[in-house]
Amino acid sequence: MSEKLLYEQDGHVVTLTFNMPETMNALTDHDMCAAIVEASHRINADLSVRCAIITGAGKAFSSGGNLKHMKEKRETFAGDALQVRDGYRGGIQRVAKALWECDVPLIAAVNGPSYGAGCDTTCLCDIRIASTRATFAENFVRVGLISGDGGGWLLPRQIGLSRAAEMTFTAEPVNAETALAWGLVSKVVEPDELLPEARALAAKIAKNPPRQLRLAKRLLREGLNTRLDTLLELAAAYQGASHQTEDHEEAVDSLLEKRVAVFTGR
Repeated sequence: MSEKLLYEQDGHVVTLTFNMPETMNALTDHDMCAAIVEASHRINADLSVRCAIITGAGKAFSSGGNLKHMKEKRETFAGDALQVRDGYRGGIQRVAKALWECDVPLIAAVNGPSYGAGCDTTCLCDIRIASTRATFAENFVRVGLISGDGGGWLLPRQIGLSRAAEMTFTAEPVNAETALAWGLVSKVVEPDELLPEARALAAKIAKNPPRQLRLAKRLLREGLNTRLDTLLELAAAYQGASHQTEDHEEAVDSLLEKRVAVFTGR
């Protein structure tokens, strides 16, 4: 794992920290992109992980694209039109797909500015908690670009088309309180409370059986794009599988016996 992304596991919860504060955690760095994809695959393969938190080191969550690299036409932005296309597909778009397909619930602990691809990355998470110092901007047009990482699909699903259009067309940042009012985040807390709040929420999630958590998340994801009757068929199949697990039996027994459940993923 690259030092540009810190991977820390405490019990059933993993914390991923973007660790390039010198660039405000720009996400278009090749090593950073590869590390995020690797971390997502690692989480998917490890049933001991039941929830993950994503945050940023330093003052920012993520500045999105690296402006110096844009100016110098390096990394993702190197080459002609087809090469840049390949750079996006092999870089930040792989990140978007990997985070969207991450099996466990993801919590974005947004500690500061979250711009461009950084803002879109928060939308790839299931739950967002913001520090009072957090700001969100879909500011691609400000640098003469458009969202290349799925923001046009992600943001309207979080805050509705009108507000997503306002953020996209003005490129103006919104503060944490506005993000809360618009439904972009679930909660706003003081900076020193951000990680404790995210960890407390992750702990509540991680108390539940790991396979059922992953299936429940998959249903939410599929529900964004499919018909109700199709989703019901998928839910029936998932439910049939869940009924056969030891964790389902343990959950029912613990409730009847009024004790804390111990889940094993079986």
